[in-house]
This record gives sequence, C-alpha cells and structure tokens, in this order.
Amino acid sequence: MKKILSLIFIGLITIGALYYAFIYFVSFSEGVRSGELIKLTHKGVIAKTWEGEISQGISGAQIFSFSVLDTDKDVIEKLKEYQGQYVKVTYTERYSTFFWLGDTKYFITEVEAEQSPHFRN
Repeated sequence: MKKILSLIFIGLITIGALYYAFIYFVSFSEGVRSGELIKLTHKGVIAKTWEGEISQGISGAQIFSFSVLDTDKDVIEKLKEYQGQYVKVTYTERYSTFFWLGDTKYFITEVEAEQSPHFRN
C-alpha cells in the first residue's frame, strides 16, 4: 500500500513539474507590437509582478496588456525610462500563466523607443 501511495505521489509531482515546465518554457507565439506606453506597475499582495499597457490607437481604444518577468531587469528599467513615449516591444505569448509570473499571457522580452507615426514630419 505504501508503495502504491508513493508511486501516485511521485506521479503527481512529475505531472505538476511537466505542466509548470510546459507553461514556463513553451511559447504559443512571438511578435512585435508598438504604441504609447501608458502604464507600468509593480503590483500584487503575495507575489509582486510587473504589469503594463500600451495604447495602440489614437483614442486609446486598443490596449495591449502585458507582463514582464522579474528577471528581465534591463527591460523593466527601459520601460520606466520610456513611460509616456511611443515604444516597440517584442513579446512572447504563453499558453497560460501562474499568478507569481504575471497577470497576462504576454511577456515582454525587449523594448525600444520608436518615433510616433502620428507626429512624423
């Protein structure tokens, strides 16, 4: 009986570890979006996550919400620097997420300042 319980326990741990690895390492899509960086917050009660929004339209009707991993310190610093400016972000979309990683399935991996198409000369 102990052997069966231990095998079930090991099986559950293995399935949990495989599920976590799949969610964390396998991406659904990768892409680039651009717009005005309107929000960047460090929020949460139990686990603090970095969350942000990009406005992709003139009226702000199209909002792209994203998360940033705590390990991407350079991306966080650039996002703080570019607050309120037009930016281009490279992101990875995951199948799902965990509450300690972020609120969205979109994780920013790179950011750079862009010139707004609305104010070009």
